[in-house]
Amino acid sequence: MSEHRVVVVGGGFGGLQLVNDLKGAGATITLVDRRNHHLFQPLLYQVATTILSTSEIAWPIRHLYGNRPDVTTLLGEVTGVDSAAKTVSLRNGMTLPYDTLVLATGATHAYFGRDEWEPVAPGLKTLEDATTIRRRLLLAFERAETETDPAIREALLTFTIVGAGPTGVELAGIIAELAHKTLPGEFRNIDTRKTRVVLIEAGPRVLPAFAEELSAYAQRELEKLGVEVHLREPVTNCTADGVSIGEKFIASRTIVWAAGVEASAAAKWLGVAADRAGRAVVEKDLTAPGQPDVFVIGDTAQVIQADGKPVPGIAPAAKQQGSYVAKVIRARIAGRQAPAAFRYRHQGSLATIGQSAAIMDFGRIKLKGWLAWWVWGIAHIYFLIGTRSRFAVAWSWLWIYLSGQHSARLITQKETMREEN
Repeated sequence: MSEHRVVVVGGGFGGLQLVNDLKGAGATITLVDRRNHHLFQPLLYQVATTILSTSEIAWPIRHLYGNRPDVTTLLGEVTGVDSAAKTVSLRNGMTLPYDTLVLATGATHAYFGRDEWEPVAPGLKTLEDATTIRRRLLLAFERAETETDPAIREALLTFTIVGAGPTGVELAGIIAELAHKTLPGEFRNIDTRKTRVVLIEAGPRVLPAFAEELSAYAQRELEKLGVEVHLREPVTNCTADGVSIGEKFIASRTIVWAAGVEASAAAKWLGVAADRAGRAVVEKDLTAPGQPDVFVIGDTAQVIQADGKPVPGIAPAAKQQGSYVAKVIRARIAGRQAPAAFRYRHQGSLATIGQSAAIMDFGRIKLKGWLAWWVWGIAHIYFLIGTRSRFAVAWSWLWIYLSGQHSARLITQKETMREEN
């Protein structure tokens, strides 16, 4: 009897957890991803803001499974799924047969129907996004140094972040510290301490997923760092010159989008219902409706908990789902009864505000300030892959703490838009 064929699409947290937990299960696994690396997305904003380098938060997938002969890694993009024939189609024309398919294809940033904003307001989901934002951030200071028009110089020194979830808050805090604490003294024609960092949120408060007292603390800390927080003000337009919120216009040459997400096309491939963000609505065992051999996990899936609330789109949730599906597949291969329905266990929420404060919400336990920042740092270092990455990230943070200098302030690559102006 041939081994059970498992095709996993997506090398994020959920996909890798699944592959790890299927070791020795008697399955042949094909792992497909559009990129050749696994990305530790919670620290992506630190690449964008010159704290960490790309190699400190990303690892080649082939290397991770070099000693696993049961795992075949393919660099490719999935274009469709034939559930009847049980095959996956890749853009290069290759077709992969499967006995079990797991779609863990993640999500990208969403512009709520205004995709024309993307070129001027990039989101932050990939390494390419992070290096693009870092390049624009650093080039803004360089151009301001040589700009003679006061209005243009002010626009260059105004950085706008749209969306006050964890990514937006963390970006705003670090950019403010970079401008107000790290860069002063390095420029001769501009005072980087006059930099404006603007955080725009359509809702009533920053970090809405956290308890209100923690949200209020985060806003106070941001404002101490010099961040301008605009609440209940949805963006109405984004251009190369700035952002419009209602009747107001903020001249800003660097805009970052952190306001929403849109799932991959997995629901369309399978022909199943999806929520407003495009996430496939799955059964209690994380299978696609009517397709028991197809699982959908992570940001690609809408998973409803017993209390009626959706499972949050965070890394621990994706890892729990990957681990659960691995148990189901193992049970099926062994002919055992599958485990009960998936149950998400919330392990808490963490967010940082700059390099000296954070908030932590573990339900009954809530922390803020310096202690929460240490807990945040230890937790993130623990979940990094490999001793080398843990040491490198810890050293980078220690160096910034002792010297105040960010170590990844390099401008690389040439951008085709706005840099010729």
